[in-house]
Amino acid sequence: MSSKLPWRILFTLWFVAAVLSLVGLGDVPLRDFDEATVARVAFELHQGQGEAAWLPTLWGNPYLNKAPGLHLIIAAMIGINPSSGLPDEWTIRIAPALLSTLVVPLGGLLQWRLQPGDRSSTLAMSAILMTLLPVARHGRMAMLDGTQLTVMAALWLGLMHLTSTHQPRRAGLLTGLAASAMLLLKAPLLVPAAAAGAVAIVWGKEWRHWQLPETGLGIAAGLLPGLAWHGWHALVRGQSALWLWGGDGAGRVLLDAGEGSDLGWRVPLIEMLEGGWPWLALFPIAVLWAWQLKTTRWGRWSLSLLVVMSASILPLRTQLPWYSHPLWLPVALLCAPLLAWIVNQRASPSLDTPLLLRGVLTRVPRLWTLMGLLLLILLGASMTPLASAFSDYRGPAAALGLGWSVGGSLLMTSSIRQRRLGAFSLVCGNLGALALIFSSPLWHWELNETWPVQPVADLTTRGHGQPITIVGHDERPSLNWYAKQRIPRNRSDKRLRLSDKQQHHCEILARHQKWTLTDCDNMLPED
Repeated sequence: MSSKLPWRILFTLWFVAAVLSLVGLGDVPLRDFDEATVARVAFELHQGQGEAAWLPTLWGNPYLNKAPGLHLIIAAMIGINPSSGLPDEWTIRIAPALLSTLVVPLGGLLQWRLQPGDRSSTLAMSAILMTLLPVARHGRMAMLDGTQLTVMAALWLGLMHLTSTHQPRRAGLLTGLAASAMLLLKAPLLVPAAAAGAVAIVWGKEWRHWQLPETGLGIAAGLLPGLAWHGWHALVRGQSALWLWGGDGAGRVLLDAGEGSDLGWRVPLIEMLEGGWPWLALFPIAVLWAWQLKTTRWGRWSLSLLVVMSASILPLRTQLPWYSHPLWLPVALLCAPLLAWIVNQRASPSLDTPLLLRGVLTRVPRLWTLMGLLLLILLGASMTPLASAFSDYRGPAAALGLGWSVGGSLLMTSSIRQRRLGAFSLVCGNLGALALIFSSPLWHWELNETWPVQPVADLTTRGHGQPITIVGHDERPSLNWYAKQRIPRNRSDKRLRLSDKQQHHCEILARHQKWTLTDCDNMLPED
């Protein structure tokens, strides 16, 4: 097996992931809360509404939820593609979508660093990251999670490179810059991410190989941008800047069980079970494999990243589906060598396959075949009138069914060429399904969970810029975004009101289906 890093194939995989991220990117509205909030903060940064440069605001008030690293990049995109009105969805999402796809080649480099010379595991790592539904879907949203995953991969890659005797200052600089980027995204997450790498470093006593003076200088130089912004933030906004770290950062998710967190630690597990296929079939075996090989660098790093990040995410009081996003890197890191072994049917250059697990591993392609056939059977059943509710999912189900059944069957053959085609079929099945999902409104299913805001936002134009409240519903950032003004829940005597219920004795200014904009002058406030 060649020991040369497959740069061209990694670039090709990244290019495919980048193209996939653009499919249907601007075809659906921004959602609550994150996308609409990120868009508004970026828009105000573009307009320079903060009290000082690079300090974010939301509807004119200091924004203390997240640092503005990604918001500033989106603001730059708004400047590149100016509009007379609101920036379109494509402009808002393009930067996070493309930045998130960089995790595909970076993930491959992580695997290569832990298993030098193992091209198959490196490519398997990138292929798995490229075809995971949560990684592809969350990355294309105007949210911080996809970009954060890319930066986290860069941070761990930098920490792995610190043992290199060549150019230690450059390795330190990469590590410091990645840490700075995390400080400018979700700053508190730097703590568990760095701790996960530190556990692996201490476990393997890798720090003994560091050239500390030059490495430390590089890390310090790389940390300067992130530390400088937080210092500037504290200088201008004083003690309120701490809210980003405590009150609305780590403090809220650690102590406050927010809306949608009723299932607690089960939320990230459900997200993993929903979005990890077909590769999740390898995960239990991979954990045992890594434990058997815990004396290797790959085993130490894989287990350290998985355990520390899981211990950081599972106990959170606030649990949202995308909080599990950082777990996909260690999951892919664990599963990739097993996929490579199935294809090659021999141990990788740096890892000796535990004999006890080989028999179990050889049966996984049979499971993939059965899963694919089951999907095709269900697809046939969905052609009947009784299953018309599933008609939107027939295309993705067909792609997955064909890809998994054909891929699993080929992976059970004795020919390595056919097994490679089998792995290719699995990847193409997932890519085809993702492309079909992204080309339809299906990929943003949260939008279907409540009423659409754009038609309601259009009603607000009849308010001619006067303050408007909404009756019977909580404030929605997406409604605020499309209405170009903040529309709080009605707790005052504001005369203009949006409501989907009849407002007695109020003049109707505009109507869309059951929604109305009414003028309730001199009326008592609604609850």
